[in-house]
Amino acid sequence: MTASGPQAGEPRTGLRAPTACLVLADGQVFRGIGFGATGTAVAELCFNTAMTGYQEIMTDPSYAGQIVTFTFPHIGNTGVTGEDDETADPVAAGMVVRWSPTEPSNWRAEAELGDWLRRRNRIGIGGVDTRRLTRAIRHQGAPHVALCHDPSGAFDIMALRAAAAAFPGLEGMDLARDVTCAQSYRWETARWAWPDGYTPAPQARHKVVAIDYGAKRNILRCLASAGCAVQVLPATTTAEAILALEPDGLFLSNGPGDPAATGAYAVPMLQEVMARSRMPIFGICLGHQILALALGARTLKMNHGHHGANHPVKDHTTGKVEITSMNHGFAVDSQTLPAGVEETHTSLFDGSNCGIAVTGRPIFSVQYHPEASPGPQDSFYLFERFAAAMDAQKGA
Repeated sequence: MTASGPQAGEPRTGLRAPTACLVLADGQVFRGIGFGATGTAVAELCFNTAMTGYQEIMTDPSYAGQIVTFTFPHIGNTGVTGEDDETADPVAAGMVVRWSPTEPSNWRAEAELGDWLRRRNRIGIGGVDTRRLTRAIRHQGAPHVALCHDPSGAFDIMALRAAAAAFPGLEGMDLARDVTCAQSYRWETARWAWPDGYTPAPQARHKVVAIDYGAKRNILRCLASAGCAVQVLPATTTAEAILALEPDGLFLSNGPGDPAATGAYAVPMLQEVMARSRMPIFGICLGHQILALALGARTLKMNHGHHGANHPVKDHTTGKVEITSMNHGFAVDSQTLPAGVEETHTSLFDGSNCGIAVTGRPIFSVQYHPEASPGPQDSFYLFERFAAAMDAQKGA
């Protein structure tokens, strides 16, 4: 059924004709005002509840294959700045917002969001009833959609619905190959700090290999700030290539897609590394899921995933609760964790698994993003824990 009227997301003022539409595979249509690039994007639709960080979200490689609905209505009001990119270009296929972006008002702004999206070939739609859309996602699961921006306002709704219905979905998709680096590189910048901004990394104590499944830049900055000299390697790197570098630790990054699909090559690599080396291993998000798969657990597709900067997580090793940033549509099934692997963190929203550790070995991972600073510093201890594990390993 095709939804209509302002409650379906059409501009309430009636002063501007719709120039964009979002069509769900079930036939629902949300009309609004387009901005950014023109054209059509087909993807899975998710929603993010964060009040800030829209530029970081759009450039997070974990959003490959997805269009993001922002529940906070004022998106774009601080503009964009190159310092906030998590990778070179936006990775999310498009964005859906309540109010179209206004002229930015922020001393750091270098460009307007709409212009930035147009240059980066990403589509945005404003004037949508994002509350209604978010409720639909929560109740029905993350839908497949087609987002079209055409200044003429001429839309072939049936063709867009067919395109949405034909989208294969993220299950079975290995998207890490699409977003990983083409070749190895060194990361040498620390976290942002007032008033100097990003500064060179401090003197490194540890040599860390980071496997790039779609790594966010701020994760690499956090590793550098924790005293790590970081060598980033592509997702398909072999165990032989990793061990040849003689690292003190191995980091498994975040990334998009189905962990079981990426695990086809990532799991054998990791199992070989764990069999041949006692080095500490730390994983985040997709890296967490890959580690769980390598240890014998399973992953599952969530109804609508966790996407936001307000997710409470309990650390069972300390009893503390952290406010975390999350972005994942798949999760580790805690019921399948084998003996010798303990659940260290759980979501206080739905009890889903958010962290594991291997008993007796310095191997651990978390589902959330400690580098995103939603607490703002609740979770940085994880990078320090990784560095401490490498210190202890050297002492042993």
